[in-house]
Amino acid sequence: TAAGQAHSYLTAVSEPFSNMARRYDSRTTTFSPEGRLYQVEYAMEAISHAGICVGILAKDGIVLAVEKKITSKLLENISSEKMYKVDDHLACAVAGITADANILINYARLAAQRYSLTYQEPIPVEQLIINLCDRKQGYTQFGGLRPFGVSFLWAGWDKNYGFQLYQSDPSGNYGGWKATAIGANNQAAQSILKQEYKNDMELGEAVKLAIKVLNKSMDSTSLTSEKLEIATVSMVEGSLQYKILDGATVDGALKELDLQPTETS
Repeated sequence: TAAGQAHSYLTAVSEPFSNMARRYDSRTTTFSPEGRLYQVEYAMEAISHAGICVGILAKDGIVLAVEKKITSKLLENISSEKMYKVDDHLACAVAGITADANILINYARLAAQRYSLTYQEPIPVEQLIINLCDRKQGYTQFGGLRPFGVSFLWAGWDKNYGFQLYQSDPSGNYGGWKATAIGANNQAAQSILKQEYKNDMELGEAVKLAIKVLNKSMDSTSLTSEKLEIATVSMVEGSLQYKILDGATVDGALKELDLQPTETS
């Protein structure tokens, strides 16, 4: 009947937006009517549930600080799952799917070594990140592929621009930052960084600020050296050094900031 046809038409027209979105969210290569790529947005959403990573650029180096999620007391922590050395002048912190990160880090290491072999000098930091982001962007444009579910903080130094801190995400976008955060509660972390960051900050101050940000951003009630990991990229006696701070150093910084849990008798 005419009334039945009219009812069917009205039902189709008033279909909820969430149902309409589902028509466009199964492929990375299909734009929605609003001009969005849902799979890329979903990849970024996955990263917002990962452990937080903080990066701070100081005048004499860079600090990377990450939340360590201990899944089991029986797990042997031989190497870091969140911090990686890419080349002598470049390191990164990871938020998201670690397996995806491993693929991209291996690609970055190969690209750095190829450049070094060809030109007999380290690859400029931004050039390597552009190279990597071009690869990430390719995974949002071709059918049968899914975006890499990982964001990076890159800490490096080169002769052109000195110390540099970059952030890159699954879409292939990247940007240079003085201080930033990725992962869970990154908005709260960034608001603290906006208030407390200073341009003339030294490395030691940056380490303390990174710990302070993690303390206010992590879900944990008390911070210990087992729950966080801190690395620095700095110049030591004329040569660049990537160093992961040991537990005693981190506990010392926590004690200075009065963030160590008090022992109960």
